[in-house]
Amino acid sequence: QVQLVESGGGLVQAGGSLRLSCAASGSISRINTMGWYRQAPGKQRELVATMTSGGSTNYADSVKGRFTISRDNAKNMVYLQMRSLKPEDTDVYYCNVNYGSQYYWGQGTQVTVSS
Repeated sequence: QVQLVESGGGLVQAGGSLRLSCAASGSISRINTMGWYRQAPGKQRELVATMTSGGSTNYADSVKGRFTISRDNAKNMVYLQMRSLKPEDTDVYYCNVNYGSQYYWGQGTQVTVSS
């Protein structure tokens, strides 16, 4: 079982920056892919960015060049540095990890970007 706890969300003005963090805990040895997704009310959850254990990354087109995903494998942490934030980035952001054959989700952290 893997538990995920996100932090770092909040309210920021357009053009500002935020850094999200996600800590994975439990009886885990090596996590495969770690990533971030986001979801607005009434909409499907969508991929923001993922990173494999080997360091390969994948970003949504809408965040390329503005967001950077990173991870600390020793600490089982994943981060999302968000820059040049736009009002359309307002969503609940969820951490996701793939461990073994299972996928786990955090509880979500709200990011609100004011215009």
